[in-house]
Amino acid sequence: MTSSAPAGGKSPAAVGGEEMSDGAGSRTGVAGALGLSVTSSVAIVICNKYLISTLGFFFATTLTSWHLMVTFFTLYVAQRLHFFEPKAIDARTVISFGLLNGISIGLLNLCLGFNSVGFYQMTKLAIIPFTIVLETIFLNKKFSQTIKASLMVLLLGVGIASVTDLQLNLLGSIIAVLTIAATCVGQILTNQIQRRLKVSSTQLLYQSSPYQSAVLLVTGPFVDKLLTKRDVFAFSYTTQVVAFILLSCSIAVCVNFSTFLVIGTTSPVTYQVLGHLKTCLVLSFGYIILKDPFSARNVVGILIAIFGMGLYSYYSVVESRKKTEAATSLPVAAQMSEKDSSPLLGAKSSPRTENKSEETFDYMPRTAKSAFTGR
Repeated sequence: MTSSAPAGGKSPAAVGGEEMSDGAGSRTGVAGALGLSVTSSVAIVICNKYLISTLGFFFATTLTSWHLMVTFFTLYVAQRLHFFEPKAIDARTVISFGLLNGISIGLLNLCLGFNSVGFYQMTKLAIIPFTIVLETIFLNKKFSQTIKASLMVLLLGVGIASVTDLQLNLLGSIIAVLTIAATCVGQILTNQIQRRLKVSSTQLLYQSSPYQSAVLLVTGPFVDKLLTKRDVFAFSYTTQVVAFILLSCSIAVCVNFSTFLVIGTTSPVTYQVLGHLKTCLVLSFGYIILKDPFSARNVVGILIAIFGMGLYSYYSVVESRKKTEAATSLPVAAQMSEKDSSPLLGAKSSPRTENKSEETFDYMPRTAKSAFTGR
């Protein structure tokens, strides 16, 4: 007697095998994105530190605008060579998103300029809890107590390792609050646009990078002059300076691409956790390679932070597996709900079929959509 096969002519074993293969491939892809993000970010920090500290090029905001401009032209060449297929996105959505991200970058530089290094680091630490609050309130995401506890351990460790002084001032505090809000909303929307409009990280970066670059090209020289009391146009551009600027811009293509890729395949919170891993690596490399001062406090803080990252990854993987097992007994429609938390090596959501027509953002939650008309 022969047993009947499910619809589509595939046996349960074959279907299960395909799902396992897809899951393994997705985890490999996410691991690759995380690795590229860490490697490129540490590389660009080292490159920019030499450019600023040794060569005296202090114009960080203007440099960032060049990073985004080179990123756009690189992606333009890539799509002309058919490495990826561009996808039209509603103009209001992509312009608002690009402008917001550009403003966010400018605010980060202003935050560092108007605050002490310690307060700036505290501002960056505040991004994770603020992101959790926003996603919980406006996107109805649930974060377990174990995930929250592991993030607290991580933030404690990074705080011990990197926060040295806390000098407060009114203007700096206002800029810090605006920085946190713009950064959190920007990263949440980076994730939501990719998921809801079914665009890839490359497609979104290609569409939005010109607007990000435009904001910083216009405001960058003014912001840099305000912070450094120097004029970017009056700087002496030697061959060595130009070479390191080109190197920085080249690395930035990988940084920008991996940022959108990581946020799209995991979550804004996971991306921030990865960012704190980069901080620990930069501190370590600074001591090993550049002979920066390093104390027992730095070592203890880094070890606590790494422990917190390990806890976050472990509990995220455990929760992801539980959701996967639960989803197998649910109807297909129920399985399409978004994951509440994404592990550092979690599975990427399944590929979606593309719609060639222009996508709009009209079915976003009202609060997230209003951030465009308002972020």
